[in-house]
Amino acid sequence: MSETATTGEGSQTQSVEPRERRMAAFWRRFRRNRPAVFGLAIVVVMLLTAIFAPLIAPQGPREQDYALTLQPPGEGGLFGTDSLGSDIFSRVVYGARISLQASLISVGIAIGVGVPVGLVSGYFRGFLDEWIVMRIVDSIQAFPFLILALVIAAILGGGLTFAMIAIGIAFIPNFVRITRAQVLTVRGLDYVEAARAVGAGHVRIMTRHVLPNSLPPILVQTTLAMGLAIIAEATLSYLGLGAEPGEPSWGSMLFQAQSYLSSAWWMAFFPGMAIFFAVLGFNLLGDGVREALDPRTSE
Repeated sequence: MSETATTGEGSQTQSVEPRERRMAAFWRRFRRNRPAVFGLAIVVVMLLTAIFAPLIAPQGPREQDYALTLQPPGEGGLFGTDSLGSDIFSRVVYGARISLQASLISVGIAIGVGVPVGLVSGYFRGFLDEWIVMRIVDSIQAFPFLILALVIAAILGGGLTFAMIAIGIAFIPNFVRITRAQVLTVRGLDYVEAARAVGAGHVRIMTRHVLPNSLPPILVQTTLAMGLAIIAEATLSYLGLGAEPGEPSWGSMLFQAQSYLSSAWWMAFFPGMAIFFAVLGFNLLGDGVREALDPRTSE
């Protein structure tokens, strides 16, 4: 009995240690990539800014003072004021909330639909995979991403909620294709065949063996999609199909600033730079995750 217990404890320890070693190796590879660490820092700062926006912003995002309209940075606060007398710094800070919310929900929708569809399609193959799922994916991907999101948002109606749904639907084909491609690689490996040979069911094989070993490319795609979702939300808000008028969306701030580019450059500059750094952070983070997960990366 003692031998059995010791063996069981040893096997459990052995199953935990490789996981810890893999995480430690991943972090070592990741932190050696300075652009990736810089991207992670940007994302963390953006996240903290969104969480603590009421503490950081000196004013509310909707507060207006018509006596302080179009004040330049310094005279009108850190980033100046807009045409309605609102503090641009406060609106940029609160805009981080909208951008993160839009990216998280839209990418979450895409993952929640695209990953299960790609998993089932790639695992079972056959008519469902070749003639239904992939043909629908090909048809959707025939449209440019932003145009597709714009069309879906226009059909659903205006508002941030419908914009997030539209962006999520437009992302689904990417996650279906990436998940399917990885599942096609994993499903024929030895450990999957061994699980099938001992009588494991399809659901158990997919959830316990195939999907966990298909996650690295999905994680990379998720990180990169977050940045693209920020651009898509800003674009839809700029065109009036995203955040409601008055909401501190970076895209709607750019729309408001287009009439003042020559007289009040700060109205467009600061929300534009916020979009730039947010997207840059997620892109650098995604590239770093991809390199750190690459087994060919040297220790």
